[in-house]
Formats: sequence, C-alpha cells, structure tokens
Amino acid sequence: MRTIQRPMPPLAQWLGYAGLIPFVALALLACILNSKEQAMASFALRAYAVTIISFLGAIHWGFAMRQPRANPLLLGWGVAPSLVGWVSLLIVPAAGAFMLAATLWLCFLVDRRVYPAFGLQAWLGMRLVLTTVASAACVIASTVV
Repeated sequence: MRTIQRPMPPLAQWLGYAGLIPFVALALLACILNSKEQAMASFALRAYAVTIISFLGAIHWGFAMRQPRANPLLLGWGVAPSLVGWVSLLIVPAAGAFMLAATLWLCFLVDRRVYPAFGLQAWLGMRLVLTTVASAACVIASTVV
C-alpha cells in the first residue's frame, strides 16, 4: 500500500510553535519567582505538559478510527500517555517533571514509527523541535521545585 504524503498546513505549524509559549514562560517563571510562586508555576507547567501529552496520545485514536478495523495497538497507545501524565501529577514534582519530559520523548519516538504509515512525515521536523523545547522546559522546572 502506497501512502500519500500530506503536507503540514501553515496554521498547524503556527499553532504548534505557539504551543511552546506556556512551556517556556512557565519554566522561566519557575526559575525567577519566590518559592511558593515557583511551586505554582511548576505545577502549571506540569499540568500543561499532561494536557499536551494527552493530545499526542489521542491523535492515535484518530488514526485508529480511520482504519477499517481499528488497530488495538493504536488504541492502547492512545490512552497510555494520558495515564502516565496523570500519574506524574501524583508523585513528587521533580520526578513528575522528569517523567513528563521522558513521556514527551517517548511520544515522539512512537510517532516517528507511526506517522509515516499515515503520510505524515512532514510533521516530524516540527515535532522534534516541539519535543526538545517542551521536555527541556520540564527538566528546567524540575530543578527548582
């Protein structure tokens, strides 16, 4: 089966990069505010990361739903990141932030294998940048809580 390559719409690129603003801003705030406010900024960053990770997993449900017979691996992976993200909010903040950074990279690695089957290789360059910046923000925030 030959997969048609789908280009990335400019709006998707703009929105993707704009999605880094909360990561960068909250990591910066976590570094410069007083300790109580640092904790709040760090939690806000982790909560945002969980939201993004849940979105990244849910994309795979969309892939599965487009198939004549939904691939159970896509369905399972579709919920796994949100569950890991939820757990990351229940543990020690620094460990949770590192867990989120690792999960962002795991999502990227899975997507590197899955996206080509759906003609979405064009998205991977942006995803690499987004993953790098978002995970770095999580790691930076983990050092101040």
